[in-house]
Amino acid sequence: MRTPTTKPVSALTIQFLAWVASAPRRRSDVMDAWRSTCPMNSIWEDAVIDGLVSLDPAGNVALTSLGRAALERAAHSGSERSD
Repeated sequence: MRTPTTKPVSALTIQFLAWVASAPRRRSDVMDAWRSTCPMNSIWEDAVIDGLVSLDPAGNVALTSLGRAALERAAHSGSERSD
């Protein structure tokens, strides 16, 4: 299991974080919009493992402080790309 990190995140992860931040989201919303059968495209799972989003017992998804910081870094860099 990975530990939460402040490492640079991919453009797709930044897009996911911006989507989560733009409106209240439930786990079912995330699964409908971001589910993938491709093991190489695990944005939701990676964001949870990296500590960028959290899921509360009621099923609400929110950015963590690390997720907000990653989104702010991307906004201030002028680019969403950090591969």
